[in-house]
This record gives sequence, structure tokens and C-alpha cells, in this order.
Amino acid sequence: MTIEPITRHDIESCAEVLKKAYSQAPWNYHWKLEDAVSYLSEYMSQAQFTGFVLYHEQELAGAVFAHIKTWWTGNQLYIDELFIAPHLQKKGFGRMLIEYMEKYALEQKLTNITLMTHKFMPAMKFYEDINFIHVQPLVILFKPI
Repeated sequence: MTIEPITRHDIESCAEVLKKAYSQAPWNYHWKLEDAVSYLSEYMSQAQFTGFVLYHEQELAGAVFAHIKTWWTGNQLYIDELFIAPHLQKKGFGRMLIEYMEKYALEQKLTNITLMTHKFMPAMKFYEDINFIHVQPLVILFKPI
């Protein structure tokens, strides 16, 4: 098991894993590879981008895309995207990436880790089980156009 910083060379492999991860239920998203590559590349182009890939037996098992964000309580680590290959989910790899990000945040003297997930998706329970706090009064608004 190795965790390494993401490089531009990892983007297409990450996009493949993202595609597979989100094509499964309950998401059932239909990413085109070129759109997934663009999506992840946009995160990498952020000035404060940080991200890591996790390899298991020479295979890309998952990745986390994040950025450092200024906040009134101090800089925070905002996780934009975290995904694990479907056949490797529920084996502790997501937890390993989060633990790695926690160590990274401590080393960088960041005050917290923030992320957004869907309340009714399995990721919500995953994050609550590893001590993320659901900030009840916050609401994300969405308007289809």
C-alpha cells in the first residue's frame, strides 16, 4: 500500500477510477472519460491544490483531490473529491486516505478538514463513522437550469 502526491500523469487513471466508482448504485452517473479528466484537472489547476493517490498491489485503488482554503479560524483543508475503485470499497482504503489527509493537515498546521457529501448516500455514514460532524444548520442550494 502506498500513498503518493498526485501528478498530471495520474489524471487519466484517476478519471477511470472515478468513472467506475460513480457508475455504480446509488449514484449511477455516466461520466465520459474526457469529462472526468477535465473535472479532475480543474481541481489540480487550483492554486492551493493538494491531492494523493493510493496504490494497492500496483493498482490505483483511489484518490483524494483537495485544496487549502483560507478561513477565519485558520487555513483549512477542503476535500473536493474522494473515490475508491468499486471492487476495493469497504476494505479500509477510504479511511486510509482520510487518515493520511489528517496527518497532512496537522503537518501543514491546518485547523480542520471540510467536505461536502450527500446526506442520503453511503458516504454520509462513512464520514460520520470516522468522526466527521454533520453541521446541521448548513444547507446547500441547487437550481437546475
